[in-house]
Amino acid sequence: MTDLDIGNKLLVPLHVSYIKALGDSKDDLAYHLTAHLRMNAIYWGLTALCIMGHKDALDREEMIDFVMSCWDEQAGGFGAHPDHDAHILSTLSAIQILITQDALDRLDVDRVVKFILSLQQPSGVFAGDSFGETDTRFLYIAVNALSLLGRLSELDVERTVSYIRQCRNFDGGFGATAGAESHAAQVFVCVAALAILDRLDEVDQQTLCWWLSERQLPNGGLNGRPEKLEDVCYSFWVLSSLSILNKISWIDSEKLTSFILSAQDLETGGIADRPGDMVDVFHTHFGVAGLSLLGYPGLVDLDPVYCMPASIIEAKGLRKGWKALPRRSA
Repeated sequence: MTDLDIGNKLLVPLHVSYIKALGDSKDDLAYHLTAHLRMNAIYWGLTALCIMGHKDALDREEMIDFVMSCWDEQAGGFGAHPDHDAHILSTLSAIQILITQDALDRLDVDRVVKFILSLQQPSGVFAGDSFGETDTRFLYIAVNALSLLGRLSELDVERTVSYIRQCRNFDGGFGATAGAESHAAQVFVCVAALAILDRLDEVDQQTLCWWLSERQLPNGGLNGRPEKLEDVCYSFWVLSSLSILNKISWIDSEKLTSFILSAQDLETGGIADRPGDMVDVFHTHFGVAGLSLLGYPGLVDLDPVYCMPASIIEAKGLRKGWKALPRRSA
């Protein structure tokens, strides 16, 4: 079998081995330079493993112990690494990990909810932490986390939706803040937040889905905004929004599948942002997530609203009306 033949299919065993080995490099400088992403990386790796059908490849107890070691007792949230300050992003990743591992009983839900709600600003947007950076990403994270914890009723929904509305642009897209240009990742966080809040009436769906479908380039890959390079991670950001809006068929799925598979490392496993670049767990996760939404054979269904295994979201009664492509047979 040639490299071309191998590269035309998802190399699940190699990707599982790649993710399992990520924690073995504690002597590498890169390991310590990415400490601020550690909690997120565990969520990315765990979710990718779940979608590939290998949830148990990582030690459950070791993972839960690490998550709990990142608890910031003073703030009531989680940092990305032990002794890091609490941040809303790492707090959501911690919640997602604990739910996936059926260990939510370890969480002080009341304190976490208080921490999240304390970050909402008068405009309706959320800050990421006590230092005050604001972004529609943090708004989505708050909505996602409160929904997963069953505490969405405590959110000021109208104020939240009002801020998303201010971030909507003439092209149907959404920006990071009011007045910022449309970006596919920001489109996802706004559309997914509105889906959770049952307010998709705020989306100009025809215009937005046109803009999203225009993100596909001749090589099959997707970019995040006009005149930018293709990147595997947009396989999720774009497809998730189209899936939520039931327009995923507006993308050429075969060409996108081929692009994602072409970014695999055929020797060590993992997926890069584009062919020939270094792989990382972020793009591995979002590449596998995109393939799941595209109906790639043998993968587990992914919920595009929460970016978690669909079975977990369905068990919590939180599934929205999204549609992925049908799962193809091998």
